[in-house]
Order: sequence, then C-alpha cells, then structure tokens
Amino acid sequence: MTSGDTARLRATVDFVTNQDTGTLLPLLLPGLDGPELRALADRCRFAHAALLVFPADPPMLRAELAACGLTADVTEQPSVVVRKRLALRYQRDAAELDVRILRPTVHGPEGEHRVVEVFTLTVPPGSELATIAVHERIQENEAHLAFEVERPDPLVLRGLSSILERHGAVADGGGYNPHEDGTVFYFTAPADSKAGYRRVELYASGDHRDVLASHVGSDRTDEPAETLLRLLTGAWTTQALATCAQLRLPEALDTRTAVDVEALAQTVNAHPDSLATLLRYLAMLGVVSQGPDGFRLTELGALLRANASGSMRPLALMYGGPFYHSFALLSHAVRNGQTGFEQLFGENHFDYFARHPELAERFDRSMAASSRMFEPLPAHPVLTTAGRAAEPRTIVDVAGGNGALLGRVLAAHPSLRGILLERPNVIEAARRSLVPTVGDRCTYHAGDFADVPPGADVYVLSRVLHDWDDDRCREILRDCARAMPAHADLLIIERLLPADGSASLATAWDLHMMCNVGGRERRADHYSRLLESAGLHLVDRSPLPLDAHVLHARKVASPAYVPAPHRVAASCFEGSRPASR
Repeated sequence: MTSGDTARLRATVDFVTNQDTGTLLPLLLPGLDGPELRALADRCRFAHAALLVFPADPPMLRAELAACGLTADVTEQPSVVVRKRLALRYQRDAAELDVRILRPTVHGPEGEHRVVEVFTLTVPPGSELATIAVHERIQENEAHLAFEVERPDPLVLRGLSSILERHGAVADGGGYNPHEDGTVFYFTAPADSKAGYRRVELYASGDHRDVLASHVGSDRTDEPAETLLRLLTGAWTTQALATCAQLRLPEALDTRTAVDVEALAQTVNAHPDSLATLLRYLAMLGVVSQGPDGFRLTELGALLRANASGSMRPLALMYGGPFYHSFALLSHAVRNGQTGFEQLFGENHFDYFARHPELAERFDRSMAASSRMFEPLPAHPVLTTAGRAAEPRTIVDVAGGNGALLGRVLAAHPSLRGILLERPNVIEAARRSLVPTVGDRCTYHAGDFADVPPGADVYVLSRVLHDWDDDRCREILRDCARAMPAHADLLIIERLLPADGSASLATAWDLHMMCNVGGRERRADHYSRLLESAGLHLVDRSPLPLDAHVLHARKVASPAYVPAPHRVAASCFEGSRPASR
C-alpha cells in the first residue's frame, strides 16, 4: 500500500467513528428535512464508509489495518459487485480481479456498531493491474457512504430510493452478493452534497433483485407474447449449454484471444456452419462473446471448463442428460405424485446411478458445482467453538458423499477430527480424496442413517433432508438425535423456500426434487416442526451463498440447554456433499 492508501484508510476510520445518522443525512442531501428526513432516519442507519486500496500482498494490508487500530484478523469475502464494476470500467476479465471485502469493526459516537468497509485488490510490484490502482486512487470511484436499511421490504426500498432521487441523488447501479446474502443500491450523491463522498449506498440484507432491476433500469418492456416465447424456449438453453460442455468448447476457446469458427470446428470435430449457429446462441446467453475475429470465452463460459474451480460442466451434462429427459414427465409427476425419473427409468435416481458408475461419478461431480455455498461454513460459531476447544472435538458428516464438505471444515480447523458416514461404494472414493489433505484426522464408517456414530460433538446433514418425504426425514433426524450427546450440535444445510413467495433458487429446486428425486425443499418453519418431532430444537439459522441456509439445532432434552430465541442472521456468520441417498 502507498502512503496515500494509508492516509485514506486513517481518514475513513476517523469519519466512521465520528459521524451520526441524523447529522449526516442533511449533509448528504441538502434540503432534506421534515417528514422525509424522519422517514430516512427511522428506516436507515449510518453503517460504514468504504474505500478501495491496493496492497502489494495480504500481510501488508493486515499490518496497515492493525496500525490504524482495526482488527487485523477479520474474515474476507469476495466482492461480486465491485469486481464487476472494475471489470466493466477497465474492460478486463472479471476473473483477473480478485477483489475482496474486509469489514473491521469500529464504534460510533454513541458506541453503536459500525464497520470500515475495505475493498482490496492485490497489486504486486510490476503487475499490469498497477494502472487500475493509479486511476482508482485519483478517482475514488468505489469510495462511498452506506446506510443499512432496517427491516427491508420492496415497498420500503422503493420509497427510500424515491426520497434520495427527489433530493438529487442519481441511481448508479448495484448488485446482489450471494456470499453474504445482501443487496446494495448505489447512488451518485447530489452535486451540492457536503458529506465529502460522491457516492452513497443503501444496503438491505436479503435478496432484493426484483427491486434492484428497476433501480438499475433493467426492467424489460417485452410484449407478453415475446416474454412467453423466451420462457418456452428455456429447454433450448439447457441443451445449448450441455452441447457446449459435450463438445468441450470452453477448453478449445480462450478468454483473451478470439478463435475463428473454422479453426474451432476442426478442434472440436464439428460442422462449421452448425457450430457457428450454436456459438451465436451461446453469445446471446453470455457464455461466449463474438467479435470480428471470431469467438472468445467469457468468465461465465469458463465455469463450463472441466478443470475450472467449481466447474459446472458435470451439472450441465446432468441437466442436459438424464434429468432433462425425466423432466419431460413433469405432468405425470404433478398428476400422480410420482417422480418422472422413476416413471422413465424404472427406479429412483440413487439406485439407477449406482448401476451406472459413469453417471454416479458425474452426479458426484455435479453436486460439487454448488460447493461455493460451503465457503463460509467453517466460520460458523458452532465449528469455530469446536475448533478452539481445549480437548479435540469430533464432527460427523452424515451421508457426506465424497467428503468435500468435511474436508473443507477439517482443513479450516486442524484440531478437529472427522467421521464420514456413507455407503461402502462411496467410502473408497472419499478416502482417496480426503487422505492427502486431512490424513488420519478422518475415519470412515460404511453404513446407513441407522448407523450414525454416537458420542460426537457436531453432526452435519448437508443437502440430505430435501431428498426425502417428511416421514423419512423424521426417521433420519431421530437417528441423529439418538446418536447425539446432550451437548452436541446439529448443522443442517439446505435451501429454504421463502415465506413471502419471493424469487429463490429453492423454488426451482423444489420442482426438480418433486419430478426427479421424490423429495422437496421446505420453509424454515417446516424444518422446525420436523426437528421438534425428533426431539430437537431449532436454535437459529444463517444464510449461505446460492440461496442456501445452515440450520443449527440441539436436543430439547439436554439439561444444559436453554432454547435461545429464534433469530435470523443477516450475513454469513458475521465475520458437499452429493445427496447420496
């Protein structure tokens, strides 16, 4: 970091610790007073000020944070919004810009909790990113003030945006960050603002992309017939993506240099004119981009590469293969309550995949495409407490598939020991994956849900319960409860259906589970009732990326346990496995 970065960081810390909401709002929006000032002040609170810095390496940043009196061991999260803004501003591939967010805590004049939001882009000496750093230090495009919206809902968010715009603020983009389950609405401050910042942010916990669409001006004005046509051709999109993966186009394309169709057709053994038609459709989807010299791969398309981190290639092949065919029997599932998959293939998908090893492996790999939802999980208070205990603690991953989730937790907490419970044919693959990373800290139990190992400290059910109906879920939870000591914790990772009917990946997966698996997604209160029927109590829940949540439960009968008030965390803990049955 330069001395200028350090000075800006110190100035930001001073600003955040000395300002209060009631004084700052009129400075930001000159002329704001009366009912509108009260409306903003009642619904918003000054939460942070943000800046973007460019350390040469992470240790340098940590040292500067400590020198400014800030917590140096604060958790980092990827910044989806700022990364996209920088990529667009400088015409760079977003994959090159590893922008992170750190939020060290400070306190306001009345002792209220605030943070300094530090965006970081590491720029080693001699890096070609240095030109971005120079320009951003001058322009300070990402420096902003932020107000957190209390109890956000669509009506409140639209009303607050209207007040800001009436007083001269101009909508300036925004985005939804799945890593922390929060939506930001950016504005350019009025020209006569006296707050010292050119940009302001409204932050709302949760997914408010419907409101965000109108804020960023992306509301569609299609005629109903055009809208319906786009919806009806969704199957074409699924097959285009699956074909892209089957042909290994992502491996044959480059993200920087365009490749002409003739050369590409020869590489992937395809008919040139037909390939060009597919590529134009993929360009419309944003998977590739088209230029005068041919086509190149985008950041989105790179996720279909087989060796990409979190590759979604196996998912494309599954959704364009067996599940695509069984979805054709959705009407049968709706009419008769029977899965389309069993109707088509004559057995449930677990048994079918078990008899087709290549599909079983692809299914395991497809589930790993959602591993991003697990990134914040090791920081969950239950796991951090277990990891810091004086005596070694044990975590059991029930039906833990290939052990990807358990391996992630054990890697983050070296004192923890793990037990993986899975079917015999899955155990060996998991052992091969885990032994090189966690060694002898993990043991392997071949068995079913009735064989849950007793006496551990933490039990995990990750994407298991949504595979089953309520009766089977109660049995699984009772099996876990019988194995759990009085002090043990149970963590359940699932997507939750929204209580208000808002858009969610859980709603889409609910349809998939009904047609192809025979399970279902559920609301939080539904899981709470299932837990109670098994002698367990829902303590709290916290959001994870990709619309997932982690539910924390304990045994009701534990004499050391006093049920905590139910609460919903606003972000991922402050600070997997394939469904194998």
